[in-house]
Amino acid sequence: MPIHGKPIEERIAWLFELAERHGAEFRSPEASLARRRYLAEHPTAIVVMKCMDGRVNIPVVTNTPVGILMPLRNLGGRFDLGWPHLGEVLTHHVLQMVGMGRRVLILVTYHFSKGSRERGCAGFHYDTAAAIRHTHEIKRQIEHIFGAAHGTVYPLIVGLETDEDALIVHGAGEARLDLAALGEAERPQLAERLAALLPDMPAQMRADLLPLLEGNLARIATVRAQIARHERQLDFDHREWMICLGRGFDFLHTPNVALIIGPYSPKLDEPVRTAASIIEANMAAGRIPDDGFLLLSSAPYDEIGVDRARAELKSRFLSGFAAEVIRAEFPTLAGKMTMRTAVLDWRSRQLEVIGAEDAAQCAVPPAPTFSAS
Repeated sequence: MPIHGKPIEERIAWLFELAERHGAEFRSPEASLARRRYLAEHPTAIVVMKCMDGRVNIPVVTNTPVGILMPLRNLGGRFDLGWPHLGEVLTHHVLQMVGMGRRVLILVTYHFSKGSRERGCAGFHYDTAAAIRHTHEIKRQIEHIFGAAHGTVYPLIVGLETDEDALIVHGAGEARLDLAALGEAERPQLAERLAALLPDMPAQMRADLLPLLEGNLARIATVRAQIARHERQLDFDHREWMICLGRGFDFLHTPNVALIIGPYSPKLDEPVRTAASIIEANMAAGRIPDDGFLLLSSAPYDEIGVDRARAELKSRFLSGFAAEVIRAEFPTLAGKMTMRTAVLDWRSRQLEVIGAEDAAQCAVPPAPTFSAS
């Protein structure tokens, strides 16, 4: 039975087993050396701004080793660099990378389905043109902060067609490179095509972008073979059964199991509300069992002590905030909610659970406490 159809206890156990396997693989000597070798050969730091939809998994669609790309997720890929926390996270990362002598490539993404409008981005109400307009606004904001000459920080608009996991790279004006239109025989010309599309991109950065596009060509071929063998379902609806709030969910490689919300927007209730409505609709339509769903919060930390303690408070706040939104607006769904609160050791990718509540505990808001004074 696919994981989507199993009882909630088994789904949660599967999730944390997946997180543990991911952490163990990330910490292995072979994987550690592979990352060091990859970054030595391709020093450009790459950030990916993307939708919370589980199908938008750029490491998977580019065959890139885990831990290379830094993800920033939000509903529909909607971002505003005026948001205080988002601006701080991105600026801190850019300055850290530049301090190490590395340029930064920021992939500003949108997604759609060529086969069905309704398989597109729900965050933009399936309006791909609106999603593309938004990516251009994000690009302008990045240029306002880091400069428009693109010598150090380069914002690049990239589309993802989710039926075949095919990337579309946007150049100046209407120029685009659609990898779905290329065949394996055209791989040797890919570097030349990229140079023509992005002539202002530093040569080293183009060389570091190239492996992602080559990996995508291989991914497209794999997906097309799966479709031909009827091993890839296209006409699916959402089957997500958990809401992940915060950062540190790189271990979730399986599409359509989680709705991942970054902690960036000052209106955090909006993506939580949207995610809860999707979970509720999935249960009502029988796409997932109606025995429960998981609310998982996570905050990463780099150092033990103060940094970890702050991550604990952040994760608890996110968990409590989302739970209150769900209780207030989806009371029936709240009765089926299981909560796990966690922190993530960013250096080792070890996910550590610091709090847990089952559905019965989550159904009713905690009673208020009063001071004796």
